[in-house]
Amino acid sequence: MKKILVYLLALLFLFPNPASADEGMWIPLLLKKLNYRNMKKAGLKLSAKDLYDVNNGSLKDAIVSFGGFCTGEVISKQGLILTNHHCGYDAIQKHSTLENNYLEDGFWAMNLQEEKSNPGLFVNFLIRIEDVSKEINKSLSDTMSERERAMAISAASRALTSKATENTDYQASVESFYHGNEFYLFVYEKFSDVRLVGAPPSSVGKYGGDTDNWMWPRQTGDFSIFRVYSNKDGKGADYSEDNIPLRPKHSLPISLKGVEEGDFTMVWGYPGSTDRYLSSLGVQQAIDIYNPSVVEVRDEKLKVMRSYMNADPKTKIMLASSYAQTANYWKYYIGQTEQLIKNNVFEKKTDLESRFVNWVSKDEKRKSEYGETLSLLKEYYSGSDSTVKNRVYLVEALITGPSSALFAYRALGGLERALENPAMLEKIRPRILEGAKAHFSEFHAECDRDLMATLFKMYSNKISKYQQPDFLKKVKETDSSFEAYANRIYETSIFMSEDRFTSFLLNPDSSSLADDPLVQIAKDFRKSYFGSMNEELSSKKEKGYRLLTKGLREMLPNEDWSPDANSTMRMTYGSIGSYEPKDGVTYDYYTTLSGVMEKEDETNPEFFVPKKLKELYQNKDYGQYADKNGDLPVGLISNNDITGGNSGSPLINAKGELIGVAFDGNWEAMSGDIFFEDQIQRTISVDIRYVLFIVDKYAGAKHLIDEMVLN
Repeated sequence: MKKILVYLLALLFLFPNPASADEGMWIPLLLKKLNYRNMKKAGLKLSAKDLYDVNNGSLKDAIVSFGGFCTGEVISKQGLILTNHHCGYDAIQKHSTLENNYLEDGFWAMNLQEEKSNPGLFVNFLIRIEDVSKEINKSLSDTMSERERAMAISAASRALTSKATENTDYQASVESFYHGNEFYLFVYEKFSDVRLVGAPPSSVGKYGGDTDNWMWPRQTGDFSIFRVYSNKDGKGADYSEDNIPLRPKHSLPISLKGVEEGDFTMVWGYPGSTDRYLSSLGVQQAIDIYNPSVVEVRDEKLKVMRSYMNADPKTKIMLASSYAQTANYWKYYIGQTEQLIKNNVFEKKTDLESRFVNWVSKDEKRKSEYGETLSLLKEYYSGSDSTVKNRVYLVEALITGPSSALFAYRALGGLERALENPAMLEKIRPRILEGAKAHFSEFHAECDRDLMATLFKMYSNKISKYQQPDFLKKVKETDSSFEAYANRIYETSIFMSEDRFTSFLLNPDSSSLADDPLVQIAKDFRKSYFGSMNEELSSKKEKGYRLLTKGLREMLPNEDWSPDANSTMRMTYGSIGSYEPKDGVTYDYYTTLSGVMEKEDETNPEFFVPKKLKELYQNKDYGQYADKNGDLPVGLISNNDITGGNSGSPLINAKGELIGVAFDGNWEAMSGDIFFEDQIQRTISVDIRYVLFIVDKYAGAKHLIDEMVLN
């Protein structure tokens, strides 16, 4: 197994005989150079070109960025895409009504004509990756300020992306790695016609709900199915009845053979963000200030939303997606704080930093280059501690608390510019109306009004007055209650009513826009949020982490240091494996349908089991999807390294076959985005056999199975 930071630290701290998992979210371009030999030793049966090849179809061509927030994989030659139920949740919700409640009952298209379009949803296929570090670094110098450095990187990146996409329909971006020490160019092809094909009922796709979220053992069938369409030339295009199912360069075959303890696994996808190079000071700030602030705001937001969702079935559908998104990271930050403390991450970071300081002190050249590293970070954190809570509240309570505030903020800039140019307004009006339609389709004005009253009052009580945006101060100064203030917005703002907003767009004027109370809130947010930024402090943070990351890699040159996740394609490899979360407890590596029945609770909607699923269980009608013992597998775990954004990622075996769909991490390692917990960190996936069983036996959609290659 490859050497990694966690393994090294384990030896240093005299941990007893660790059986390390494989840390690292690796760039596919570098697999042959950095990882392939170790992957072969671990059991991989594919060639390096089978994994990543820019000239021929390879495994990377079956992996998509799903909507920019999740991952999906191609599972048929007709463009079928498999992802998580919670990744498709918003699309499923938008198609749901009281008469056709697809969230609750599930949805299955029995032919192409029944598949449902999803405006705004897209997938990106990766075309290629290029290391452009030399090109970017040519424009940089050690004498530059951080601001000058950022401007130079931006200018060089624009030139590179422009060249990479010239005379093509491709999109490209240059991304920073290792805190600005390396740079890679990513080129994508975008497909904007993505249609909903199938989704299990929430009693399968969300089984266990918030209670089981981030927990193992798990029995959740967290999957949904979409199809990507292209124009007749195979290119990406907006929705059209003339479009055809995409003919992909590669699709994943599916294994029905199951898994055993120790089997090789890969996860490919688009992980969103990790912070593995975070300092001990950053860990302490997260524990003491940032995480608790997020949790306390989201806790109140969830209470308000629940009160409306519990009172009306239609509202429950309307708010379902927003509630699920809020609840997911509410629990995440609770768990991360708990595990940062329990797993002694602060102490592990301080030990590493002590070694770094000792290494620097032994060489004059190192002292010249790295001597200020930790001082810069100390200055940043000591200077930013007093503003962290306010910045959390600005985002969580103000601009993303009530959805109308975010809608106003996003629309404001375009509206202001368009009102100065009538021709521009005519051009962008359809796009604005399309965005408004999407917003109001899941907008509940009364709930939003109450969110304003609750969260704005909370903001006023929790944050020092000198840090608060102007509108909050004015509410208190005029002795108006936050309830009355929110009600006035509810009754007058164009952003609180689809009719008022549409009427405004048909006859717009600058003065009525400027007088809208949500416009004032949006402007105050912008002023407060960006005004609270301290460029000098931010520069110290940027430089400090760039030096720390570079120095650690230089201090331990034989380590395979993986870069933090940044929503670009990555591969992680590991193996199927049980784990011991605490003394005397062992969790097996799989669960079965029996566990679904054991957890059933008819009084709790999170653990409701559909009648048909119970009948299939009672009759043991599992077909070809049963395991060797005659049981139906549901979930499985592996020690792959994943994070948010990997939702929907394929779990792949040594032959390149799909064996599961990743959807979660485990509670005991929720500090893993900051420090990889090699003994206990696990990826939770739904077993592909359970997915196919639900599609075939439960939904009766065997025509979808017939599209796939089953081994």
